[in-house]
Amino acid sequence: MSEEIYTVGQTASFTKTVTETDVVLFAGISGDLNPAHVDEVAAKQSMFKGRVAHGILGASFISAVIGMKLPGPGTLYLSQDLQFVKPIYFNDTVTATVTIKEVGRRGRLTLETKLTNQDGKELITGEAKVFAPK
Repeated sequence: MSEEIYTVGQTASFTKTVTETDVVLFAGISGDLNPAHVDEVAAKQSMFKGRVAHGILGASFISAVIGMKLPGPGTLYLSQDLQFVKPIYFNDTVTATVTIKEVGRRGRLTLETKLTNQDGKELITGEAKVFAPK
């Protein structure tokens, strides 16, 4: 694919309901066993009043959009800037959305990235720079 097929404003998204199983599996894979994610008793004492999903798990849904939809298979990450705005709670239905902000030379794209919940609240915002497939 060439950069001519990419235009500013193009968008793609992925939606998923985040379950306790997702969080437990991610904790095991990543080694991040922070009580905020895996210990209900400890998490109830936190500012969130219960367990929350790993922020980087939410960011992985953004990666799924980039790698599978826009630009899609063969895309290489150059950078990703993330701001974790609100927590992801168990059973939240989240939508990762990627929008092309800038089309550069030789397949380089700048992307607006965000994750929202079922109420439309922003959970994660950011910007990615990628090398799109040719």
